[in-house]
Amino acid sequence: MNANDRKILVIGGGISGLTAAVEAAEAGSQVIITEKAPYLGGRVAQLHRYFPKLCPPTCGLEIQFRRIKENPNITFYTMAEVTQVSGTAGDFDVTIKVHPRYVNDRCVACNACAEACTEWRVNDFNFGLDKTKAAFIPFDYAFPQKYVIDKTVCSGDCAQKCMEACKYDAIDLHMKPQILTVNVGAIIMAGGWEPYDIAKADNLGFGQVANVITNMQMERLAAANGPTGGQILRPSDQQAPLKVAFVQCAGSRDENHLPYCSYICCMASLKQATYLREKNPEAEIYIFYIDIRSPGRYEQFYWKVRDDEKVHLIRGKVAKITQEPGTDNVVVVAEDTAVGDKQSMVFDMVVLAAGMVPSTKASPFPLPLSYTPDGFIIQELLPPGILAVGTLKGPLDVMKSNEDATGAALKSLIAAGRRS
Repeated sequence: MNANDRKILVIGGGISGLTAAVEAAEAGSQVIITEKAPYLGGRVAQLHRYFPKLCPPTCGLEIQFRRIKENPNITFYTMAEVTQVSGTAGDFDVTIKVHPRYVNDRCVACNACAEACTEWRVNDFNFGLDKTKAAFIPFDYAFPQKYVIDKTVCSGDCAQKCMEACKYDAIDLHMKPQILTVNVGAIIMAGGWEPYDIAKADNLGFGQVANVITNMQMERLAAANGPTGGQILRPSDQQAPLKVAFVQCAGSRDENHLPYCSYICCMASLKQATYLREKNPEAEIYIFYIDIRSPGRYEQFYWKVRDDEKVHLIRGKVAKITQEPGTDNVVVVAEDTAVGDKQSMVFDMVVLAAGMVPSTKASPFPLPLSYTPDGFIIQELLPPGILAVGTLKGPLDVMKSNEDATGAALKSLIAAGRRS
């Protein structure tokens, strides 16, 4: 193929979408990426480290960002959503809505707008653990390296102050939504996943007990660019926790919540146990589990964590999590099948291993596609020319998502040149 052949649309700019896009573009196809967030990188950008090498997200994402910047065959739109699709393989007409960023390409990320800004917003990148100004950049190495203005929280002359502070005329408060129409030969759906709303499991205390957090919040606490600069501190008093519980299958493998195993949760908790142990050699970890699932090459990592004398694995399901009266500590009531009774233990902090939900569960794709009852796409029933990758089809880790995306890129090259 050459750059004049038919285009491929990649919906989603997470690790799967970026991998599929650069592989297809480097094979000669023109590629368009749409991403609903104001940055590329998806969930991987929010991690402290990821398997199999336990490297920081920069080691994978910066390579992909460079490949995108250097490849003229790739066009991308952030804050964009696909609203309509029609046609068949080789000839899809797609409508894309690009929401206003209120910051144009003149932005040099100097931070002057944020310094002048007077309003604050909850930082969704850090899962609500801190706040940013209404004029913000999502994270330090965000791509594109441009600020965003959240006008939903602006009041008075807040936005005007940001504009006046900018020396580069980069702020456009009159920016309007754009409607784009493109014709593409194939579509790769890489919309990724959302953390399960574990507040629905009201026995686990999330949102009610101060020092109960989710596994993704733990990733942000451990990250150097997170809300605490990489120090793992409990939210209530910013103190380093010495005794921490991990609750596995929080909402997963439960007919009232997520009936399936989310695949990544056991390994994520084992990995996060090492974060705590590295930060504080005196930290003591308790992991409450149904069974530990460490597929394939990860079994040896499980053995390493299991053999740490400061890590205690308790086979049993957690029944209730509450706050200890008069303190910020957390009380966990759980079954211990080894001794056959319930135990009540007090911890400084509790981490819930919440499962993953496909993004299409809440936002179905604008075509009549086939889904499992849990919202995962059934690849075998997709129309020709449309491919789903990664966690849209089922729970996966980063490595397997990348492998799947590479295969989808090859299939899309074939489909893009085909007319039904």
